[in-house]
Formats: sequence, structure tokens, C-alpha cells
Amino acid sequence: MRRDLAREGNSLTDPLFDLSGRVAVVTGGTGQLGAEYASGLAERGVRVAVFDIAAGEASDGVRAYQVDVTDRASIEEAERAVEAELGVPHLLVNNAGLDSPPDAPAEDVGPFEAYPEASFDRVMDVNVKGAFLCCQVVGAAMAREGRGSIINISSIYGLLSPVQDLYEFRRRGGEQFVKPVAYSVSKSAILNLTRYLATYWAKAGVRVNTLTLAGVWNDQPPEFLEAYNARVPMGRMLQAREALGPLVFLASDASSYVTGANVIVDGGWSAW
Repeated sequence: MRRDLAREGNSLTDPLFDLSGRVAVVTGGTGQLGAEYASGLAERGVRVAVFDIAAGEASDGVRAYQVDVTDRASIEEAERAVEAELGVPHLLVNNAGLDSPPDAPAEDVGPFEAYPEASFDRVMDVNVKGAFLCCQVVGAAMAREGRGSIINISSIYGLLSPVQDLYEFRRRGGEQFVKPVAYSVSKSAILNLTRYLATYWAKAGVRVNTLTLAGVWNDQPPEFLEAYNARVPMGRMLQAREALGPLVFLASDASSYVTGANVIVDGGWSAW
């Protein structure tokens, strides 16, 4: 059976992966990964709406909407604007998320027994409630149209416990540092949000999958990189651009029979 391929310039494009003319919502689209998703989708002819608490600037193929993903009314207002300006979304990428930054307060990176309840609530609000609310609002619009793809972004720390030894260099330097619990719990919750919605919306034509990523290179300290890379079969961290290919696969018709799945992009981290 022959399958036609379209030629663009000097390269061949496969219609299975063609996203041109579609509309996507990317949450957290001003961050390191979100910006890659937004620009990469726009390069492929997608009309992209970025939902982010930080006010972003519009660029070619990308419109920015100031949205608090923990506030349903804020999401609803933005989704109505997207429908009016771009059309009903075909794709939702739940990328917005919080983790403890390098300059996190000491109490956030101390012993589990003393981890602040307020910090736990803040991470769960954005990472879990935010994804839940965006699925409710944007997912419902897609289900109404009888098509769509939702990609929930998770982490290897949602599959496996953080390796606390990676941060030993900080403790040797006199810091008290424990990778906090909330991020892992939130990213684990994403896996079953995906499974629930995949079965709930399967007959409505909306596919729901998880994209689970390893740590992304972002000029981390050499001591961390040495410890991290030693634990990855491929010997390095994920480059942000490398997350785009799996995202395009899950967004496109190439994955038309894929739902409820967890696509792991971790350089082999979870294989041993």
C-alpha cells in the first residue's frame, strides 16, 4: 500500500504528522519547555495560544493570554477569546508547573517531616488543579467538536522517587537540601488524570496522553550534571528541543490510536 508524501523545499513531509491549520493551547508557554512547544508548533503551521500567568508577547503564529490556570474563570475567559480569534482548540498541552527553584526558601528544601503545608498546596494547585481545570474547560470544547488531543506533561519524578544523592554536593557545601515531595506527588497524579480522561472522552474523539520527561539541561552546576549524567544510560540531560518530537507525535494523526498512554522521554533513566 503506497502512502503519498508531500514535498516541501528539499525535504519530505508526512501527512500523518501534519498539524498545519490546527489550534493549540499551551499552558506555561513562557517557560523553557513551554516556549519550545509554542514556537515548534507554530513553525509547523499551528495557531498557538499561550496561557501563562506571566504576560507574554505575541510572535509569529503565537498569541499570548494572561491566564491563572488555578482560576477556572480566568481559563474560561481565555478559552472564549481563543475560540473567537483562532477557533476551537485541537490540542491542549498542560505544561504549566511549579518545582522548587534553586533559591527556594530553606524550609522548602529541608526534611520531609517539616515540609510546609502551604508549599505543598501551592505546587499541587498549579500542577494538578491547573491541569484539571484546563482539561475541564478546553477539553470540553474539543469534545463538543468531536476531536482533539490533550498532552499532560509529567516527569520521571512522577514515576520514580527523586535520587537524593544527586544533591549531595549541596549538602557537602554546608546546605540542608532534600528534593521536596510535592513535585513528585503532583506529577504522579498527572498519570492517572490522563488515564481517567482517556477513557472518559474516548468515544467523544478526544485523546489524552502523558508525556513524561527527564531532567532538562538548563546550565545546572557542574557537580549536579556529573552526578545526574552518570545515572542516565545516554549519559546526558534532555535538551529542551528534544521534547518537541514526541509532542508532535502525540498531537498529530500519527498517534490516532494512542490514548491513555505514557510516552517516556528520559534517555533510559527509568530502564534501570
